[in-house]
Amino acid sequence: MVMRDFLPVCPADMERRGWDQTDFVYIIGDAYVDHPSFGPAIISRLLESRGYRVGIIAQPDWRDEGSVQVFGPPRLAFLVCGGNMDSMVNHYSVSGRRRESDAYTPGGVMGRRPDYAVTVYCNLIRKVYKQIPVVIGGIEASLRRLAHYDYWSDQVKRSILMDSQADILSYGMGEHSIVEIAEALEAGIPVSEISYVSGTAYRTKVLPEDLPMEVLPDFETVRTDKEAYAESFRTQYRNTDPFRGKRLAESYGSRGYVVVNPPARPLSQTEMDDVYALPYMRAWHPMYDGAGGIPAFSEVKFSLVSSRGCFGGCSFCALTFHQGRIVQARSHASLEAEARLLTTLPEIGRAHV
Repeated sequence: MVMRDFLPVCPADMERRGWDQTDFVYIIGDAYVDHPSFGPAIISRLLESRGYRVGIIAQPDWRDEGSVQVFGPPRLAFLVCGGNMDSMVNHYSVSGRRRESDAYTPGGVMGRRPDYAVTVYCNLIRKVYKQIPVVIGGIEASLRRLAHYDYWSDQVKRSILMDSQADILSYGMGEHSIVEIAEALEAGIPVSEISYVSGTAYRTKVLPEDLPMEVLPDFETVRTDKEAYAESFRTQYRNTDPFRGKRLAESYGSRGYVVVNPPARPLSQTEMDDVYALPYMRAWHPMYDGAGGIPAFSEVKFSLVSSRGCFGGCSFCALTFHQGRIVQARSHASLEAEARLLTTLPEIGRAHV
């Protein structure tokens, strides 16, 4: 039976649920908001619906190893997400000026997460837990799955898999991939052998000979040759649908390869409806009440997510690269049911529709 409450954020919450260990510990760069406009809320509730025990560590102190040991070692894996926004976009304006507030932090306080949050969190985990699998996801990981231009350092950086030491990267919309990864870990498959999941990327020393794939220009080439970088990204962009998308590989010399599997298939309408019907608390965790709550939540509390994906491919937008070209939509009945639910929430009279 699922307890209608926030997921555990401390050992006392675990004890109240009768847990002696978590299956997954989810480390996130945002404050903990259990609402379907927040990616970590969807992934954690989806795993809960499949019977997994998920503990949440929101905005751990990246200078303190103890901050990732709140629940002890998870039985299956650590999950890491930088938050709803890329941490560098969250911290800096396009002119490089440090922003004064963070809408995803209690009271809007700036400085509760590090730059390049996913990489920093993963390396902190690796200092303490050497062997436990680490799975990364969210927009910060998704857009850095291969060599990428980093605006703030003005250089091409390696795949985030190389710098973070994570085992698996789940890119795009992660519902299908995270469930398949969880089931594989539950079945006892070593994380090094979970290399077949659509919508994921992984590191390997040797490319599999039995799988067709397109080998991109190697990292050293794209790091120094702008034309090669542009051609590599063009290839990646042309392989963002699950039906024609190819498996891609990028060489890092003696460090091996990063392999990106074809995208996960889109959610069906029924699956979309089910995701948004999960038992979200639709609020920030009450531990933030004293700080005035989470500013970003006010923008989405009474909003409805009707669709995902975009076939536009605009040069200024990352939506196609992250969510894919195929538009996925919820049913009218699902949207109506959620709209009716919203009318029961506190402060509905103050919402701007």
